[in-house]
Amino acid sequence: MSAQRKRNTVLVIGSGLAGCITALRVADQGIDVMLLSSAAAEQGANSWLAQGGIIYRSPDKDDARRLEEDIMTAGHAINHAAAVRLLADEGPRAVDEILIDRLGVSFDRKDSAHWDLTREAGHSSYRILHCADHTGRDIMQSVYEAVRRNPCITVCEGYAAVDLLTSHHHSRGMTYRYQLEDQCCGAYVLNVGSGEVETVLADITVLATGGAGQVYLHSSNARTAVGAGISMAGRAFARLMNMEFVQFHPTTLFYVEPQRFLITEALRGEGARLFAGKGDYFMERYDSRGDLAPRDIVSRAIVDVLLRNGEPCVFLDLTGVKQDLEERFPTVLQNCLDRGINIRSEPIPVVPAAHYFCGGILVDLRGRTSLKRLYSVGECACTGVHGANRLASTSLLEALLWGKVAGDDISLAVKSKLDPCTRLYNEIEDWWAQGDERNDDPALIAQDWATIRNTMWNYVGITRTGARLTRAFEDLRDLSRHIHEFYRSATLSRPVVDLFHGCQTAYLITQAALRNSNDIGCHHRI
Repeated sequence: MSAQRKRNTVLVIGSGLAGCITALRVADQGIDVMLLSSAAAEQGANSWLAQGGIIYRSPDKDDARRLEEDIMTAGHAINHAAAVRLLADEGPRAVDEILIDRLGVSFDRKDSAHWDLTREAGHSSYRILHCADHTGRDIMQSVYEAVRRNPCITVCEGYAAVDLLTSHHHSRGMTYRYQLEDQCCGAYVLNVGSGEVETVLADITVLATGGAGQVYLHSSNARTAVGAGISMAGRAFARLMNMEFVQFHPTTLFYVEPQRFLITEALRGEGARLFAGKGDYFMERYDSRGDLAPRDIVSRAIVDVLLRNGEPCVFLDLTGVKQDLEERFPTVLQNCLDRGINIRSEPIPVVPAAHYFCGGILVDLRGRTSLKRLYSVGECACTGVHGANRLASTSLLEALLWGKVAGDDISLAVKSKLDPCTRLYNEIEDWWAQGDERNDDPALIAQDWATIRNTMWNYVGITRTGARLTRAFEDLRDLSRHIHEFYRSATLSRPVVDLFHGCQTAYLITQAALRNSNDIGCHHRI
C-alpha cells in the first residue's frame, strides 16, 4: 500500500470533544483508530471555546424530567423526544463516568461535598457544572491528554478531509454500483503539509467536524468551523435534517476581529442584565423571563432594539453579579481588559453572532447515519436533541454522550466480525487531480468568502424573509457553480478545500430555510 493510501479499522474526522470521546471508547476496546484534525487538535475545535459549562444534575430528584421539559421548551417542541430523554437520563451518568471519575476534570466546588452549580437562560434550576468560565478548555485538556496516551489512537494533525469514499461513487467496477445500499469506506484527505491528497480506507468512518459558524460574517466559532462534515455528507447523499436552525449567541464582544469573543451566558445567569442607550433594560418587554429567556428570543430582541435605535451594539450591565469576577469569569475579564474594557467598572458592549448549528447529519440514538458504515457525532450531527433551538450548555453534554454511545456501538460492530470489505477497498481509486492550476489566489478566495458571509448574514441570518432567502438562494447557486469549476481546475490546498465546503454548507442552509415557511425557533421568518 502506497504512502498516499492508508487503511484503518476506524477513522474519526474531527478532534473536538465528540470525536475524541468516540476515539477513546473504541480504542479502550483495543481497536485501532486514526483521529484526523485539521488544526492543532485540542485547540482547533469549538469544544475548546465553550465557556459556560456542561449540564449535570440539580439536587432536585425529578431534575431529569424538568431538564427534558426545559430542552423541549427551548426547542419549540420539535425535538426528537427519545433523544431528549436519553440525554436527560444518561447524560449526567456519562459526566460522572468519563469526565469526573476517569479524567478527573476539576469542576468548581462550593466545598468538598458540593459542586458549584450555576444556571443559564432557559433552565429551571441550577444544574450546570463549570470550570470558572473556561470549561471547554479544561475538559479538552484532560480529554486530549488521555487520547495522546492511548496506544491504539493515531493522531494526525494538519489533515483536511476532502470527500467521503462511498461504494456508489468511487468504486471502479459495476458490482457495488448495482447494490441498492450505498456504504462509506473512508475518505480522501489533504495532507496540508505535503499538499498530497491521501486515500484513507476504513471499516467505519465517523464525522465529528463541528459546526458551520464561519459561513456567517459574525461568528463565535473556531476558524475551522466551515461545515466540512455537512458538506461531505450532503454530497454522499446522507440524510440531513433541521439545516435551517442556526443559533445566534446574543452576547459576543462588540470588537472588530475575525472571530467574535464570546461573552458567556452564565453572566446573565449570575445576575447581569442587558440594556440599550442610556439605561433601557429592554428584555422584560420581549419575554416574561427577561434576560434569562432562550437565546433565539434574546438575539431577536437585541436586533430589534438596534434597528429601532440605530445603535451598533447593546450593553451588558454586570452590577448585579455578586460573584468575584476574577475568580468566576477570569477569561471574560482578561479578554476584555486586553481590548481596553474593564468589566469591574464598565458595561460590556455586545452584539449577536452565529454560534451553534442545531441541525446537521441525521443520526439515530447510537450516532449511525443513513449511510452504512458512517457515524456522526457532535455539532455536525443532528440527534434531534435541540429541535428548533438549543438550550444553553446542552452541546458539551450531547457531544460527550453521543461520543460514548457511538464509540460503544462501533466497538460492538467491529468485535462482532464486521466485514472489512477488502474487495470493495480494492475497487477504490486514489485521488485523481482534474486540474493543476495554482488558483488559490488569496484575493480571489477572500472575495468569495466575503460574498458567502455577507449573503448569509444579511439574508439567512437572525431575521429572514421570503425575498431575502430567494436572493440568497440565487446568489449562492451562481457562486456554487463558479466554485465547482474553480475546484476542478485548481491544485488542492487548505484554503480551496475550506472554501468549497463553506459554500456548499451555506447553500444547503439556505435551501432548507427557503423550504420552511414557518416562523419557529432559530428560523425566525417574517
